[in-house]
Amino acid sequence: MDQQASIKDYVGRTRTEDDEVSLTTVRRMAAMLDQEPSAYRRGSEMPESWYVILFGPTALQGTLAGDGHVMTGDFLPPLHNARRMFGGRRVRFHQLLRVGDAVQRVSKLTRAEAKSGRRGPFTLITLVHEISAGAGVALTEEQDLIYREPTAAGSQAAPAAALEPEPQKAPEEAKPQWSRTMAPDPVLLFRYSALTFNGHRIHYDLPYTRDIEGYRALVMNGGLTALLLVETARAHLPRRIAGYEARALHPLFVGESITFNGCVAGDTAELWACGPRGTRAYAAKVLLGQPR
Repeated sequence: MDQQASIKDYVGRTRTEDDEVSLTTVRRMAAMLDQEPSAYRRGSEMPESWYVILFGPTALQGTLAGDGHVMTGDFLPPLHNARRMFGGRRVRFHQLLRVGDAVQRVSKLTRAEAKSGRRGPFTLITLVHEISAGAGVALTEEQDLIYREPTAAGSQAAPAAALEPEPQKAPEEAKPQWSRTMAPDPVLLFRYSALTFNGHRIHYDLPYTRDIEGYRALVMNGGLTALLLVETARAHLPRRIAGYEARALHPLFVGESITFNGCVAGDTAELWACGPRGTRAYAAKVLLGQPR
């Protein structure tokens, strides 16, 4: 059986997990975002984009791969030694979750496809997550994961240029209505990794990140970038967030300036994050819903 056939055999697999919207975790998220933690109590509404603190992986320590992720081959296709990157997500919010809610997530693998791009072969995995609370489905999310083989055959270290896609210029017509510039530090990235129980070493282990994966510095977590984009925009949005689509374009790095931009146009808001050279690294489109 060839690899393509083996990978496609995993399409259709499902997994069910249980969790709860923990008061402690919600308050820690607030603290990480420089918000007052005590504002959140049992029964408080949790901001839409904070759902990422739910369902952190519970893989046994002995099942983790060298990069800190759980080994593939169980729910995900066997892609051993491949390097995982966040591709993007598409989320729709149906109702707000509240602190104290018991929640369930049903995940389905809907796409597993071997592809080839300018930088060599990769495997695209798409997962669909449905998160429910007592009152029904709260949100649905499609998540894209990209797995690339090491680029330097017979060598652990890969040249950074092979792993960092070419930056894309922001469209000329994109005029931000708001902007915020910051330089994320290792503590912010560590706290987010701890909140989401993310063991990927490129977010905290600089020697590994530089010498094994070939990046120049610790890599910003794609989920954290999306969170900061949406949270920066929240104060400027006239209505609730009904959903958003986000796509990673090229890596952002700890210690380097990131500018979070946005503008509202009708029922949507365009958001984008730029690295220190002003090039677009992350893009999102927010669908606006009901008035606040």
